Amino acid sequence: MRNVYYATALLGLGIQAAQAAFGVTSSGGYYTVDTGAANPFIFKVNQANCDITSLLFQGVEYQYSSQTSHINSGLGSATVSATTISSTYIKITCVSGTLTQYYIAKSGDSIIYMGTYITAQPSIGELRFIARLNKSLLSVGDPEAYSDLGTAGAVEGSDVFKASNGYTYSKFYSRYYFCCLSTKLKLTPYTSVRFIDDQVHYVTTSSGDVHVSMVMPGTAYETSSGGPFHRDINTDRNTGFHALYFYMNSGHAQIEARRTGFNGPYALYFSRSGIPDKSLDTSFFSSLGLSGYVAASGRGSVSGTAYNVASSYQRVVHWYNSAAQYWAYTNSNGAFTSPLMKPGTYTMTLYKDEFKVASQSVSVSAGSTTQSSIYSAEDTATPLWIIGEFDGQPQGFQNADLIEHMHPSDPRMSSWTAKTYTVGSSSLSTFPMAQIKSVNNPTTIKFTLSSAPGAATLKIATTLAFSNGRPQVIVNSWTGPAPAAPVNLDSRGFTRGTYHGNNELYTVSIPSGVLVSGSNTIQINCISGNADNGFLSANFIYDAVALYKV
Repeated sequence: MRNVYYATALLGLGIQAAQAAFGVTSSGGYYTVDTGAANPFIFKVNQANCDITSLLFQGVEYQYSSQTSHINSGLGSATVSATTISSTYIKITCVSGTLTQYYIAKSGDSIIYMGTYITAQPSIGELRFIARLNKSLLSVGDPEAYSDLGTAGAVEGSDVFKASNGYTYSKFYSRYYFCCLSTKLKLTPYTSVRFIDDQVHYVTTSSGDVHVSMVMPGTAYETSSGGPFHRDINTDRNTGFHALYFYMNSGHAQIEARRTGFNGPYALYFSRSGIPDKSLDTSFFSSLGLSGYVAASGRGSVSGTAYNVASSYQRVVHWYNSAAQYWAYTNSNGAFTSPLMKPGTYTMTLYKDEFKVASQSVSVSAGSTTQSSIYSAEDTATPLWIIGEFDGQPQGFQNADLIEHMHPSDPRMSSWTAKTYTVGSSSLSTFPMAQIKSVNNPTTIKFTLSSAPGAATLKIATTLAFSNGRPQVIVNSWTGPAPAAPVNLDSRGFTRGTYHGNNELYTVSIPSGVLVSGSNTIQINCISGNADNGFLSANFIYDAVALYKV
């Protein structure tokens, strides 16, 4: 039946099935590109606005029929041209104001290679490519991003929904889960994965025989913003279609200014042989005359060793400036080599998991490797006690294992009430991952000291704040100062499945005589001058709390 459909479709496009070959034709206001692949792949581009209107793979139409696939929310209008290069590549160029979108076909590949060049931020406030796919065919993705299951209505805004049992769904949520791929079970990450770990995400058929993937190989994120631990929307199965995204810039808990320049390469990859490899070769981009693209020959790198971070932690090195960002894991010995980077001077930062422990400057020149090692500057003083770890994550705290997967109102969450934690006897999982002003203030910490320590220092590390939320403490009968408000990201955070933001370290100097021998109590409240609003009231997420003797 598929063969009949394929032949009919090709005839409808004015192409004889027996003569299908690599090439591009122009007819009726559309460019039709046949990639000449063994698994036939044909796509169509509207010459008036750059929208992709057809994605025909092995004779089956995977494009959602009621809406198109495109950059941003569609360009509205664009100057669109097509060029064949060396009989091997077809480049479709779409120019609209300060944005240029490239669609590239390579002979023999069932892939649309892409690049996006901008000289200013789009007026819609974010930069993304969205493929709107036929969800009746491509029904499998991340179950927690199945917005179409949220039939009981919106929980928050227009992007978090609930079912009749209270379970919540959103394109912001994610889970590692088992999906049937042919005869194998595979643990698979889907939507909202950290940039450093997210180079392929996909949707697939119920049988797993066809995968449509978004591939971000190599330095695809170099002009995006947010750093290695930022995460964004990858998939969304809604009431109409199954969306597959590449988010380059957005306002979703964005911790740095957005960049301009060339975004990519990235690719929409159709496959009958499972999930494609993340190391997709895009070196041929250097021969295509793409605005803003910097070839390998115009890049350099950084090599060195990260010291004084235990091997039990992930060690990540991050390079960034106003034009680009890069990152790399170290090996077991702490050695690292950066990706190929554009020339310039960068801030080079070392993380223990996601906790910044060192930062320095490094310069990169084209055609050379800069040697630059980095040493952790983290304070190694031994605390009187510590709750959690200074690792930039709320791991182990109450509901921390669920926050990326569901809304805090979800009935699968533990109750968000004010908690009392006793040092030395309470389980870490009873300490809340988030302090929410109108929901679970205060958190009380009880502990016993064998002797009065004199002056002391309390450190509270947070990973993300919302609505100016920050901690203020009461130690026994002494009230600590109210700290200044943190940087306002102007974005919902933990209600949309993320804990990562501008990691803050609050240091409270406790005067001598406040702490006593025997029983002591510390209360931590989230404070803010902003109005309360349930889970959208001011809040912050905990990384660790520790008490030190001065």
